[in-house]
This record gives sequence, structure tokens and C-alpha cells, in this order.
Amino acid sequence: MQHRIIVLGAGYTGAIAAGRLAKRLHREDVAVTLVNAEPDFVERVRMHQLATGQDLKPRPFSEMFAGTGVELRLAKVTGVDVDRKTVAVVDANGAEELAYDTLVYALGSGWNAQDVPGAAEHAYEIASRPGALRLRERLARLDAGQTVVVVGGGLTGLEAATEIAEARPDLDVALAVGGGLGDWLSPKGREHLRKVFRTLGITVHEHAAVTGVEAGRVTTADGAAIPAAVTVWTTGFAVHPIAKATALEVTGTGQIVVDGTMRSVSHPDVYAIGDAAMAMGPGNKPLRMSCASGTPAAWQAAGAIAARLTGGKLPNVPIRYFNQCISLGRKEGLIQYVTADDRSVRAVLTGRLAAVYKELVCKGAAWGVANPTFGLPTRRRRVTRERAVAGSVVKEPA
Repeated sequence: MQHRIIVLGAGYTGAIAAGRLAKRLHREDVAVTLVNAEPDFVERVRMHQLATGQDLKPRPFSEMFAGTGVELRLAKVTGVDVDRKTVAVVDANGAEELAYDTLVYALGSGWNAQDVPGAAEHAYEIASRPGALRLRERLARLDAGQTVVVVGGGLTGLEAATEIAEARPDLDVALAVGGGLGDWLSPKGREHLRKVFRTLGITVHEHAAVTGVEAGRVTTADGAAIPAAVTVWTTGFAVHPIAKATALEVTGTGQIVVDGTMRSVSHPDVYAIGDAAMAMGPGNKPLRMSCASGTPAAWQAAGAIAARLTGGKLPNVPIRYFNQCISLGRKEGLIQYVTADDRSVRAVLTGRLAAVYKELVCKGAAWGVANPTFGLPTRRRRVTRERAVAGSVVKEPA
């Protein structure tokens, strides 16, 4: 019988893992199924562009995975039973259970309202395509002079504020951050960020933790009220809740605890990648939720699964950081170089060249999904079956 590999979620990490597995393992030995609710790939790193009216290139999975051996199952995941090794899904034909031998959990994350009163009811999010499209429609109806407040000073907040200000110079765009503007960046990085914000006319409210959101304003911890015809919420991500409802070992935030090969520490037939995983990086620090972490994690997991199934050598490539790439509209950018454990160093790249750099990174990430082996020749290996005998592992030909 074929070894059944199910990959849940077709974001950057899930799509890459599915493609690499299909191209590394012999089709007679494995069946790779990719479960996703939408029929085409969502470039999540471009949602701020979608929200401001830019049209993104369609990337249908049916075309991306043609000829790879990956079976695409369009369905919503509703549950996982790691003891019975099944996944519950719902599609146009109703509910069904899918059985697996190896599970790759890549359901990712969504926006996090942080339990702030009114945020879920009144704020817009750009962590998903539906959210970005809702914001797009709302921004299109705003009259000149109305205020848009972006809450959150991380990468998503910086990119959203600058993209909106550049696309709609007639609006009054503001950014509310809990600390200082770009306070994790190097001095040169902070200086450039402030310069771009001044050029775009963005008002910055620093040390202004938002504690409430209403239809026409946000309120901060010090009692101040900031007018907001539209509030855009970008204060971090929350992982999909399904894992927390299983017997998997998870963190308090619901991330699946994994080892260096992205394998669950509690259930060895489950791998977690991307935002759904709690993996440790350089300096024994948790990897942050990002494409920069998720893509190499997908490579690591696919390589480990293939190695364990075929008796090959396990990959042992530490996941490390090199830079943080920030688009500041279509004409400006900021590349902050960092240490392996993601601490900023003095070196930065700014201006138009940085914008081109970031654009190439985004295009490269999408290309990597469609070409999971980076154009290398296909090397499909035969699977061996493993069984435990008196505490040892015996390998037999498939």
C-alpha cells in the first residue's frame, strides 16, 4: 500500500513541502494530498498591496502542481485526530474523514485581535485575502481627508501604513505603535523609516498602546482618542485553533512543539511547519512567525520525511536569519541586516534599490512554491517500511 502523506494548508510552507515530497519520493510508494480551502495560492506578503487596489497575479494550484503527483483537495479542515490518524474536512459534497500515515500541519495563522474591545467588530485585517479585499472595498469608499489608523508597528503595520499613504495621498494616514517607531531597527534603519514616513505625511503615535476600537476612533492606554474612519489592525498573528484541540503537545498559544526536523515531539508521524510550529532557532530562541522562518522549515520537514521513509540521511541545516525586508510603498524599501538570531546590525539597504530587493524576494518566494526543487532534476527514491521489533527499527523494502 502507498504511504499516505497529507499536507494541511497550501500557504508558502505547505505548498513547498507538498511539492518537494512529491518530487523526492516514488509515486508508486507514496500518495501526497494537499488540503486547502481555496483553489489558488495567496501571496500573503502582498496583502497590503491587494488592499490598496493593486491586482495580483492569479496562481491556480491546478497549474502549479500539474505533473507533480500532488493531489489537491479543496476542502476546509475542521479537525485532526492524531490518535486515529485522521483529518476531518468539509467540502461542497459534505463532511469526510481522510486517513494519513504522515501528517504535515501547515494551517498557519490569522490576525490576532489581542482581546482588545471593539477590535474584532470595527477593525479591518490584512492577514488574509478576504480581509484585504474587505479593506480594499472600504478604502475605495473613503472621501479625501478622512483618517485611516493602522495599529501595530511590526513589519505588517509599517508596510500597510506606507502602502495606503502612497496609494491614497488624499487620506490622513496614521500609525499607532506601542513602543517607538521601528525601535528594533538599527539607528540607520530608524532614521530612514522616519524619513519615509515624513515624506508620505504619515502621523505616528508612539508609545500609544491601543486599548479600544470604536466605529470612528481608537482609544489608547493613556486615555487619548485618535479619530479613525477606518482602523487597520496589524498587532500580530494567532495560530489556527485546531492543533490546540488535539492530543499534540502545543504551547500556550497553540503552536505545535517540534524538534529540529520539524517533527512533533509528542507524535512522530506529525510534522508542523510555518506559523503553526514552535521551533527553536539560533541562540535557542523561538523562530518568529514569518516567511523567512517558514520556507526553510518546509525544506527541513520535507527532507526529513523523505529521509526517514527511504533510509536516507536526515537534514541538519540550522534555520537562521539574514535580513528583514520591508516594503515602504512601491518606490521605497528598507532591508535591515540581522544576526543569525534576528538581532539588527548596523548595515541597512534603503531607497529604490531596497524596494527592488524586496520585490525580488516576494517574487522568489512565489517562484519557490511553484518550483519546490528549485529547478533541480527530479530524484525520486523508493520507500522502505519500518516496524519496531524489540525496541529497534528494522527496515524492509516497500
